[in-house]
Amino acid sequence: MSTPQSRVQVLSCPVAHGSPFASDEVAIPLYTEEFAADPHRHYQQMRARYGSLAPVELAPGVPATLVIGYATALRVLNDPDHFPADPRTWQRNIPADCPILPLMEWRPMASRCAGPEFERYRQAITASLEQVDLYAMHETVGRIAVPLINTFCQDGHADLIRQYVFPLVFAAVNEMLGCPPEIGQQVAAGTAALLEGVEAEKGDQMLTEALQQLVVLKRADPRHDITTALLRHPAGLDDREASTHVSQVYGSGIEFELNLIANTLLLIFTDHRFGDSVLGGNLSSRDALDEVLFNDPPVANMLITYPRQPMLIDGVWLPAHQPVVISMAACNNDPAVHAGDLTGNRSHLAWGIGPHACPAQPLANLIAQDAIDQLLDALPEIRVALPEDGPTWRPGPFHRALFELPVTFPPMAPLIV
Repeated sequence: MSTPQSRVQVLSCPVAHGSPFASDEVAIPLYTEEFAADPHRHYQQMRARYGSLAPVELAPGVPATLVIGYATALRVLNDPDHFPADPRTWQRNIPADCPILPLMEWRPMASRCAGPEFERYRQAITASLEQVDLYAMHETVGRIAVPLINTFCQDGHADLIRQYVFPLVFAAVNEMLGCPPEIGQQVAAGTAALLEGVEAEKGDQMLTEALQQLVVLKRADPRHDITTALLRHPAGLDDREASTHVSQVYGSGIEFELNLIANTLLLIFTDHRFGDSVLGGNLSSRDALDEVLFNDPPVANMLITYPRQPMLIDGVWLPAHQPVVISMAACNNDPAVHAGDLTGNRSHLAWGIGPHACPAQPLANLIAQDAIDQLLDALPEIRVALPEDGPTWRPGPFHRALFELPVTFPPMAPLIV
């Protein structure tokens, strides 16, 4: 195994294109089932071989640099002038049928822009999210959760992702956005296709059409919801800009939230430190959420930037306009900063940091904690029913996502709604 010294060294000439690593280095594919099964083993091997920066592939033939050092991630994320999030130069050379292009390509929203564009979009999305009443959302989660639990509580078994977590977060996001169910279903199908990279172009088209319908509806019939707030914001978003931001709320609100809740439930069910303590009242579900945000964040690799020019970082020249991807999962577990007991520690990068930090943190935490507490209160004897070889994880370069979360419990009468 080579050492970090095998990387392109400081004395090498800066390059405008290509990989920052020696030509004989093999990029680690992040999209395989093998990687999804045990990403932390791969992160450890990357760190031993390359140090804080590793060559990876996001899809076949799509190279990137993965940041796996915590301090290096902070440097990149806090320097948007040198590491902007605008992918437009990069995507010129990406084939139209690349499965991850629809997820990474430029769109008129803050997470894909820099400079004045970023400031304008960031103000609009932040103000729109802040108008959500957190106390009312607490009541909303309970109102959604109880009928869902009632659909399976008499069976004695369930797949929590399919029967509880997904429909709960889907309904919660629809309510926040003021989206009627018929449009919401089309949004969900399109978003799933984008995130899985399967029929991504078709999914992108479905999503675009559905969101345009929602924006047109809200211009004609404004209500107290995020979509209306976006349309009324002084930034003056046009229909395309507003629908793109609604798409962002859907993408993060469903995929991120689903994986956060499911991964936390898996931890509670399989780790006695949390399972016994949460159900017994010694630790809260928030403690379990914090540990998941450290070890298995729902979006494991993201916060993508594209250096404007060749950049020297940790003795490595990063090429201009090529993706630099922050591995929140690897950085959080960097031995240089990982301190063992994580109870009450919230210094992870799962929400991002710097100008692109997620503005929906309080809202996402509230929905996740309430969803978990509602389930555990209703079914206190619930147990996970995984196959002998353990959980199965969905492959993909960006997320940390379970295929299913089967559970068993003593059948019980429906809750009173």
